Amino acid sequence: MKKIKRFDFKKKPITPNFFWNWLVRLVAKVGLNMRPYEFEYHNCEGLKAPYVLLSNHASMVDFMVMETITRPYKVNNVASIEVFHDYSEFLFRRLGVIAKRKFTHDLNLIRNIRYSLDQGNVFCIYPEARYSLDGCTAYLPDSLGKMMKMLKVPVVVLNLKGNFVHCPQWNKIGKKNFIHADLIQVVTAEEIENLSADEINARIKEAFVYDDFAWQKANNIIIDHPKRANGLHSLLYQCPHCKTEYKMYSEGTELWCEECGKRWEMTELGEMKAKEGETEFSHIPDWVKWERANVREEVLNGTYHMEDEVRIDTMPNARGFIKQGNGYFTHDVNGMTLTGTAYGKPFTVKKDPLGQDSIHVEYDYKYGGDVFDIAEDDETYFFYPLNKRDILTKVAFAVEEIYFMHREKLIKEKGAK
Repeated sequence: MKKIKRFDFKKKPITPNFFWNWLVRLVAKVGLNMRPYEFEYHNCEGLKAPYVLLSNHASMVDFMVMETITRPYKVNNVASIEVFHDYSEFLFRRLGVIAKRKFTHDLNLIRNIRYSLDQGNVFCIYPEARYSLDGCTAYLPDSLGKMMKMLKVPVVVLNLKGNFVHCPQWNKIGKKNFIHADLIQVVTAEEIENLSADEINARIKEAFVYDDFAWQKANNIIIDHPKRANGLHSLLYQCPHCKTEYKMYSEGTELWCEECGKRWEMTELGEMKAKEGETEFSHIPDWVKWERANVREEVLNGTYHMEDEVRIDTMPNARGFIKQGNGYFTHDVNGMTLTGTAYGKPFTVKKDPLGQDSIHVEYDYKYGGDVFDIAEDDETYFFYPLNKRDILTKVAFAVEEIYFMHREKLIKEKGAK
């Protein structure tokens, strides 16, 4: 078999030249102008590059806002390797984008961030590392504060509202609704030396709080798209009426349970309303919190278990996916294991609980349906469940809850010594 060329993560980022900088900002501005929007600045007097920009992440709109709101400074940012494939490595290199494999510890990335800042640029990071599933703040790693402390530049948060409800990942239909962006300098150049990593972390997390559905209702943002509930069953996979999992379906503006027959309507303000009887959860994130609480209970009592046959694709570089046939994945409180054959040889990838604090999922991915992906330093494995439907959200919750459980156990053990 021909030797596979791996992606070069060591290559230094390019500062976009005048042409590429003008082009990307023109495209971003045109895309942003397709909807009403406003920017609000907080504690940004005198803010100049270089600085680190931390942005929440829900759709491609956040990229358009980021490129527009950071003017006149040039920007480098991070994107996952599959996005390099989607838009071409040639283009992304010239736009100053750096590739990364999701949820891996990459020293090359730190070096490249430092290099970019030394060039006087803004460096944008999406610390949630995946799209929000429910329009609320996703998991933020505790290492953020330490990383910012090490970089020794101002820390700025870009918090977007309306970005998620415009195009949720379970409903990839752009609604072009109003977008509001808050640019918040949470740590100034003078403060970065004196604040502790924990204090920086606390400021970042406070500025990162968002709930797009609550914001939509509070601001009376009407979304009357006739297919606004399509795909909602991928997120709301458990019926709160009969408690059955994986029997939820959605189409148009409605969600229903195939097991008990109960139906809900998704209103123009993004709320759920039962067609008959009690509305258990009108606020979608409350429904999601209930599902997560149920997963947490399974994790804590040791009953959580998921397994399925999967179809596996690999991505060693940005040229494309390589089909590797079928394999098997299992997940329980002891971690996640993926087995199969890649490049003609059997492989096993095991993620220990403390080595996997989150996982990336894609609903109805354009390359083959619902998919998970996990990465090692030189490879990313995309695996598509073949027999079980709508398990992505539950597994995503379980990965985080298993991590939290083992981390808490480790903290207690250290405290007892």
